[in-house]
Amino acid sequence: MTAPAAQRPDLAPQGHPQRWLILGVICLAQLTVLLDNTVLNVAIPSLTAELDASTSDVQWMINAYSLVQAGLLLTAGSSADRYGRKKMLIVGLALFGVGSLVAGLSQSSGQLIAARAGMGVGGALLLTTTLAVVVQIFDETERVKAIGIWSTVASLGFAAGPLFGGFVLDHFWWGAIFLINIPVVLIGLVAVARLVPESKNGQGERPDLLGALLSTIGMTSVVFAIISGPEHGWASGQVLLTASLGVAVLAGFVLWELRIPYPMLDMHFFRNQKFVGAVAGAILVAFGMTGSLFLLTQHLQFVLGYGPLEAGLRTAPMALTVVVLNLAGMGARLVRKLGTPVVIAAGMSCLAAGLAAIAVLGGGDGGYGGMLFGLVVMGVGIAMAMPAMANAIMSAIPPEKAGVGAGVNGMLAEFGNGLGVAVLGAVLNARFAALVPAAVGAASLPAALAAADGPAARDEIKEAFSSGLEVSQLAGAVAVLAGGLLAAFLLRRAERAEAHAAGSTKAPVAETAKAGDGADSTGPAA
Repeated sequence: MTAPAAQRPDLAPQGHPQRWLILGVICLAQLTVLLDNTVLNVAIPSLTAELDASTSDVQWMINAYSLVQAGLLLTAGSSADRYGRKKMLIVGLALFGVGSLVAGLSQSSGQLIAARAGMGVGGALLLTTTLAVVVQIFDETERVKAIGIWSTVASLGFAAGPLFGGFVLDHFWWGAIFLINIPVVLIGLVAVARLVPESKNGQGERPDLLGALLSTIGMTSVVFAIISGPEHGWASGQVLLTASLGVAVLAGFVLWELRIPYPMLDMHFFRNQKFVGAVAGAILVAFGMTGSLFLLTQHLQFVLGYGPLEAGLRTAPMALTVVVLNLAGMGARLVRKLGTPVVIAAGMSCLAAGLAAIAVLGGGDGGYGGMLFGLVVMGVGIAMAMPAMANAIMSAIPPEKAGVGAGVNGMLAEFGNGLGVAVLGAVLNARFAALVPAAVGAASLPAALAAADGPAARDEIKEAFSSGLEVSQLAGAVAVLAGGLLAAFLLRRAERAEAHAAGSTKAPVAETAKAGDGADSTGPAA
């Protein structure tokens, strides 16, 4: 009699039979969501002219989407676990599609801001459920590669947003950048309904409404403070008040989650060294990548003299490197061969080396070659580290909590993005303010250049900014390297602890089997 496949060691489970087709569908939906994080930046002149939008209106058009999305990530992941990941994926697609339609047809700034907020709700559901579905349909042998492809889409969306928006605006009116989402949403709805299997956590059906409210208010407040910091100043009352509110509410969220039987986020996860190590690494990857690009785009435009689209094209090699290497499956192969801790340590070291190369070789107005080298090295590091860390986070959380795990992963990315802009920007500004000519009296580069008296003064200001860029990138390199090595150390310790625990549980079984064999050998023959 032939043993069932589940009981035969030579027939390992291979996941869902249509898993790669499903991955393609959800990555297409995810790409649309990620493009909308940056696509609106290039449409600012059109929005200002056609909707008579003020500077404040434009800021809210951009921030309403990311703010709502970041605030709802954990709640969206928990809802997917409780009520069904396929169901929430369909709801997310529908909300995103309706929001895109309203945004594309908006006749006023208020309508567009409201539509962008609605798109943010759908985006939060999509980003959490797509990663949760990946974890459900792929087995352990293919999961790192699948997560690598999933994270590739994030890099592609980050780089392609301004380029895509610029192309659309060259041929159509600004509303087309939203209406083009509609056919993607319709294809996604049909494909998800037919292909994606339903999965959910059978426990804790009662919703954690207070936890959802606290996490949403807390995360929204913290992200709003991070977004507002560069404009209003980190010591301003508005920033300090919203940051303090966010921290206080999140502390209340932690206390509440420790009390209830079925929490949205089990705080005991943070006792797991594997989880903590992956969390630290994920924050620092986003920290180095986003903080660096935020400063480089200014350097390319104000120091090297490139236009916005040209600057976007010159930062794209980092994302393209990530895309190529992840599609080739480099990260997955290295994890199988070397192990997660080694790959994360190597990836974070490459990311730090890329930041240092930009500081040493890409500063000044000498050209773009040194910066290109640094961006490619950063891309290699991100392609190695990001999939390994996402897989470590998801594998440290029980499969029935995959949605919450995806929400945590998204929250970490948002936090790391804001932290990178805030910290590296503060380092650059401090150095720039110390070096800029006192007669200029302006702390920002555009204002200083506008107030400069003659070409010599402008050259001096550019040199001060380049010096600030060098210091900030070196500071980022040190932080990324130290954090990466710490993350790898924690992951290695966790793996050793798991191996020791597995060995100690097998020993009694082996002793029992040995005793049983001895009894059979000395007993009477059958």
